[in-house]
Amino acid sequence: MNYKITLDSDEVPKKWYNILADLPTPLPEPKNSEGKNQIGDLQKAFTKAALAQEFATERYITIPDEVRELYMQMGRPSPLFRATRIEKLLNTPAKIYYKREDTSPTGSHKLNSAIPQAYFAKKEGVERLTTETGAGQWGTALSLACNMLDVDCTVYMVKVSFNQKPDRKNIMHIYDSNVYASPSENTEIGRSILKENPDHPGSLGVAISEAMEEALLNDDVKYSLGSVLNHVMLHQTVIGQELKVQLEKAEEEPDLMIACAGGGSNLAGSLFPFVQEKIKGNSDTEFIAVEPSACPTLTQGSYDYDFGDINGFTPMLKMFTLGHDFVAPSVHAGGLRYHGMSPIVSLLTKEGYFSPRAVHQKDVFDAGITFARCEGIVPAPETTHAIRVAIDEAVKCKETGEEKTIVLNFSGHGMLDLKGYASYFEGTMQNAK
Repeated sequence: MNYKITLDSDEVPKKWYNILADLPTPLPEPKNSEGKNQIGDLQKAFTKAALAQEFATERYITIPDEVRELYMQMGRPSPLFRATRIEKLLNTPAKIYYKREDTSPTGSHKLNSAIPQAYFAKKEGVERLTTETGAGQWGTALSLACNMLDVDCTVYMVKVSFNQKPDRKNIMHIYDSNVYASPSENTEIGRSILKENPDHPGSLGVAISEAMEEALLNDDVKYSLGSVLNHVMLHQTVIGQELKVQLEKAEEEPDLMIACAGGGSNLAGSLFPFVQEKIKGNSDTEFIAVEPSACPTLTQGSYDYDFGDINGFTPMLKMFTLGHDFVAPSVHAGGLRYHGMSPIVSLLTKEGYFSPRAVHQKDVFDAGITFARCEGIVPAPETTHAIRVAIDEAVKCKETGEEKTIVLNFSGHGMLDLKGYASYFEGTMQNAK
């Protein structure tokens, strides 16, 4: 039995896959709100390369050699493991595989987009990037990428995560970034929110507004986003392209593929190269997007135009949304507390290619602990959502006798999320709905 499927360095993808070339229906275009020009602001806030990739129509976009080399230096290709101990525990005929994106230096998939974004910023002479972060995985990744490429970095971290996860802030400081709890006193939007509610827990919508405000007011500063937008989804497809080769080596055809869903980056990165085959009619794989019941964007949100941030700096995007002023409960999966969803993921969900599922906080930590005790790796709270559904599906296979192949994206480790696990064991965790 092959417990671990690895690839050589030269098997790191040479191109990113752009699903915009294969969508079953056209992606609705961004639009301005009445009397505003947010699309013009987008052009000022982002690098030229990010905008070019955002609206690119080519099926494949070449990865610059320098970016590919940094991918390899930071640990790509990542390994694929089979979870045999969980299979045995569950006594299931299903086979469970997990793609380990936690092996990067920052412990998650986020470097896949942070590296090219910092690279293109450096090439364009940008002095500083600003960004938001929820759980801190994107903030640490962009901090490292900027440090490697000699670009300054400012991170607005959602306040509840800033307080829950101090070690993520410490790592960002190690990588020479400035980190602020959002809402902050640094920006007009932050000050206005704090004036109204000094105890505001923060949200990704607020943090995006603060980071965008800085970029719009400073010519030498650009904004960098870690999820949601098309160019981020594009960068992350290195995961799924590697995974395709690994499953071929394992002689496996996936029946179920699962990833957690916050803004959509790890889900898109791991699944889009496989969704391509389903759009073509060459696959029967089921794709499951898992979100917290506390922030049920895909399962309870409306498919409509909305802003990506709380202040309306961004254009209006057609997506599943709970409303740009929605503030999710302070669950430990900070990376999944976003009010909206990637427009591409939203469209594919609307068209029936993704099956969304919402799960409760205590249930996902149950699954995460089971996984850690079997496989030895402590998963991030976000990642436990995918594990929860993978276990549930494997149990169904035990009941039906089906020998399905289940593949999940292990998007990040939880070694800096131990406060969440502590609340679980102390009995103080709320099963937020």
